[in-house]
Amino acid sequence: MRRRNFISLLGGAAAWPLTARAQQPGKVWRIGVISGASPASTAHILAGFPQGMRELGHVEGKDFVIEWRYVDGDYGRFPDVAADLVRLKVDAIMTGTPAALPALRQATSTIPIVMGYSTDPVGNGFVASLARPGGNITGLASSLDDIAPKQIELLATAVPSLTRVGFLSNPGNPNQPPVLRSARTAAEKAGVVLVAVEASTPGELEPAIASLIRERVGAAIVNSDGFFNSQRQRLVDLALAARLPTMFAQREYAAAGGLMSYGESLFEFFRRSASYVDKIIKGAKAADLPIEQPTRFNLVINRKTADALGITIPAQLYIFADEVIE
Repeated sequence: MRRRNFISLLGGAAAWPLTARAQQPGKVWRIGVISGASPASTAHILAGFPQGMRELGHVEGKDFVIEWRYVDGDYGRFPDVAADLVRLKVDAIMTGTPAALPALRQATSTIPIVMGYSTDPVGNGFVASLARPGGNITGLASSLDDIAPKQIELLATAVPSLTRVGFLSNPGNPNQPPVLRSARTAAEKAGVVLVAVEASTPGELEPAIASLIRERVGAAIVNSDGFFNSQRQRLVDLALAARLPTMFAQREYAAAGGLMSYGESLFEFFRRSASYVDKIIKGAKAADLPIEQPTRFNLVINRKTADALGITIPAQLYIFADEVIE
């Protein structure tokens, strides 16, 4: 090979895309995944992440391994879980709940963090902007704070003469403030009184539902939350026992016996979060990856629950529904 050609080849190598050089052939990438709930309640939802990785051509066990971490609704464990993943020197962390982000931010400023699900990450101070997050955090943001008006509208259509609506949330979840603000605004515009209650431990769920009944609410919205997800069946059962119509953001609650759900698919969020980890593996920086905001919402109605509560769902709602559970 002529010297000039050899030098040209070296120059070309220096110009290779960073993504190609950063893949490090033969490296097994270690990815931490954090859930605010339990394996039993979220495994089928979080399965979207490894599925997304497979769809992008990565083989689990060969190209990447996942360090699963669940806190079973105990948000006080997030600092220990975050520190554990940092000690393991994982290459990236995908979190299924924004409640883990404060602990993760304190634990590391260098390991890329992918938000599998979040609400208003700019307002919560997690990122600088949606277009250029900055720092080491990127991922997906839900439109959960935008769906409250539709949830109230759907409940008002299903429950006759609805004048008071309950709103159950977890004060330890960063999603709570923006969603609660949106729900209050939507309720005022609809001429409905919003009654807010909180619960963050299993022992607080029954008193919270009892409080809503004392407040004579005609239905209740339950905010999306990892702790609530870990208590999904109990939460639904408590509402049914109190004959309280409920609205949730995820299908899984309607399938468990909630009256309705209207919101986004967490499975799809976690599947799409794999694209961020894929880009990071290929050399991209979290700071430069714009935050995605999916806008697909699904309405699911549980007809069996409606019958049990003595509610006659209008025909137009069944027509509008993406799924009716018999």
